Amino acid sequence: MRIATGGIIHETSTCVDTPTTMSQFEYDRGVIRGADMLERFRGTNVCTGGFIEGAANNGFEIVPLLRASAFPNGLIVRKDYDALKQEMLDRLAQAEREGGPVDGALLDLHGAMVVDGIDDGDGDVIAAFREYMGPDRPIVVTQDLHGNHTRVRVAVADVLVGFDTFPHVDMAERGVEAAEIIARTVRGEIRPRMAIHQLPLFWSTPCQVTAHPPMDEVLRQVHEFENRPGIICVTVATGFPWANVPEVGSSVMVVADDDEQLAQHTADELGHWIWERREQWYAPPLTVQSALQRGEEAGRYPIILADHADNTGGGSPGDSTEVLQTFLDLKLQAALILYLVDNDVAVQAQQSGIGSRIRISLGGKSSPVQGPPIQAEAEVLAVSDGAFAYDGPMFAGLTGSMGASAWLRIDAVNVVVVTAREQPFDMAFARSLGVECAGMKYISLKSAAHFRAAFEPIAGSIHNVDAAGIHTHDFSQLPSSKRTRDIFPVEIKPH
Repeated sequence: MRIATGGIIHETSTCVDTPTTMSQFEYDRGVIRGADMLERFRGTNVCTGGFIEGAANNGFEIVPLLRASAFPNGLIVRKDYDALKQEMLDRLAQAEREGGPVDGALLDLHGAMVVDGIDDGDGDVIAAFREYMGPDRPIVVTQDLHGNHTRVRVAVADVLVGFDTFPHVDMAERGVEAAEIIARTVRGEIRPRMAIHQLPLFWSTPCQVTAHPPMDEVLRQVHEFENRPGIICVTVATGFPWANVPEVGSSVMVVADDDEQLAQHTADELGHWIWERREQWYAPPLTVQSALQRGEEAGRYPIILADHADNTGGGSPGDSTEVLQTFLDLKLQAALILYLVDNDVAVQAQQSGIGSRIRISLGGKSSPVQGPPIQAEAEVLAVSDGAFAYDGPMFAGLTGSMGASAWLRIDAVNVVVVTAREQPFDMAFARSLGVECAGMKYISLKSAAHFRAAFEPIAGSIHNVDAAGIHTHDFSQLPSSKRTRDIFPVEIKPH
C-alpha cells in the first residue's frame, strides 16, 4: 500500500491588507519537499508527523510530495498558490511514474485558507487531488479546529479529521488517526461516508479552550458520538470569523461506515445540541482595565492577559500598543509583553547593543487600528537572531525563528520585540533571551489560547482582552460582504 501525502497550510485573515507570498511560505523552511519531509517531521507534533507514525503502525509506504506552511496573514497571492499546488500534483505524477499508482492521499491542511480569487482554498486543493486521483481512491484530510468548512470540501474528500484540542496539542494524534482510517479504507474494512451540519455561529475564543468548561462538555459529546455503532469519527469546528467567505462559521462533520443517512442524522443531532446551547459559547468582549481588575481581585500571579484582537496566530500584525500603554500608565512592576512585532526597533536594539539605552518609537506602525506607536526610552537587556527550539507541548521537536529580536525594558515593563509574526506557543524563545516568565506579575501575550498549553501551569489567572486591534472579537465589526446567512451573535442576538 502506497499513500501520498502533502499540504498547503494557511489560516488566512481577510481583515489584513498584506498579501501572503511565496517568500512567506519559504521563510524558516516553510516549504519542505519529497523525502526531506520524513526527516523534518518524523516524531514531531504536527499532522504530517502523525502520518509518518501512522504509516509505520499500519504497514504502508508513505509517499511524501510537498508540505508548505506560512504564518497566518492576508490573502495568498494566486500565482504563488497555483505554483505550490501544481508542484504537489507534479510530484504525485512523478512518484507514480517511478513507483506505480498510489492507493490514496493524506492531506495536511488547515481549513481556513483563502486565496485571491478562491474563497475555499482547502476545498480547491482537495478538488485538485480528486480530479487527479478519480472517484475510487480515498482522500483523508486533517483540519484545524478553526476551519470554515464547506459543502464542496465535504463532497470531494472521503474523510475530514479535525483537531480535538485547543490549544492544539493533538495534531500528531489526529494524523495517526487519519492514517489508520485511510489504511482501513484501502483494505476494504470500512467505506467512509461523510456529512456536514453548518451552524450560523461565531464561537467566542475564551469559550473554546477544550480543557475547561464550557468546551470540555462539547468534547465529551464528540467522544460519546464517536463510540456509537457505525460512526468512524466526529469533528466540531469552531470556525474562523476573520475570513470574509460565504460559508464562514462553525460546523459539525460526521463520518459513518457505509451509511450516509446515519452520518447526516448524527451531524444534525450534535449540531442541534450545540445550537440550543449557543449562549454558552459566547463571551462579551473584555477591556484591558477590567481584566486587570479581575486578576487583582483574584490575587494570584502572574495575571495573564491574552491580547486576542492582535493574535499573530490568526494573521494580526502583532504591533498593537494598547496593552503596553496601559501597563506603562499604571506603572506596573514585573510586567512582560510577548511578543511585539517591530523589526525597526529590534534592529535598532541590536545595533546599539546590550546595556545601551535607546529612544524608540515602538509598535503601532501597521494600521491606525492598532494604536499609536509608543515613544519611550528603553534599556536593551538582550538581543538574538531569533533561532530557537520549541519545547512544547505544541510543535515539540520543531525549530523556529523570530528573526532579529531583543529584550527591552521600558520603566518596569519588559517587552520582547521580534521580527516574525508568531505567537508565543511556549516559553522557549523568551527563555533563550534570559526572560523568566514565571517570575513576572503581569504577562500579556499576543495569542488567543495556544499559549495556554505552556503558560497555564504558571498562571495565577488568565483573561482574554479585546484591546484595540484588527482582529476584534466584537464580531459585528468584522467585514461580512460575502457571508450568506445571519449569524449569532451578530444579527441573531444573545439574550
